Amino acid sequence: MSGSPGLPLLYLDVDGPLIPFGGGPYPPGDDDNPLLARVDPALGPLLAALPCELWWATTWREEANEAVAPRLGLPRLPVVDWPEADEGQEPYGVHWKAPVLVAHAAGRPFVWVDDEIRDADRAWVAARHPGPALLHRVDPGRGLAGADFGPLEAWLRAV
Repeated sequence: MSGSPGLPLLYLDVDGPLIPFGGGPYPPGDDDNPLLARVDPALGPLLAALPCELWWATTWREEANEAVAPRLGLPRLPVVDWPEADEGQEPYGVHWKAPVLVAHAAGRPFVWVDDEIRDADRAWVAARHPGPALLHRVDPGRGLAGADFGPLEAWLRAV
């Protein structure tokens, strides 16, 4: 892991939070993945201003740096390395990302921003992660929005 050990981590998913699946309207796509037109460039400065270390926590992996980060005006971010066998499986009755993120955070405070977070994930992380953690579910119909940043910033500044 890299970065500043004093800053909380923020693990960011792409599909749902940054590429919403609601009705739009959205601008027409202009490349191989028309869904990328749904990425709101205004989110980039808001994310960059958060007092945290940003990480991609998405199955897009390194492609998030190639296709999504430039649309947000963000630099290349570190990418959580998912074990291939875990994707799509639900260990312990929780989202398959939860155990990987808890292990990756290694006790550091973290925020996980995803559209697939459930109460079972919150309970599992609370029972197994020794540090503070905020699991922030984003409505995939609207995606990450300005209203999400107040609670995220308040939590990050409090830890």
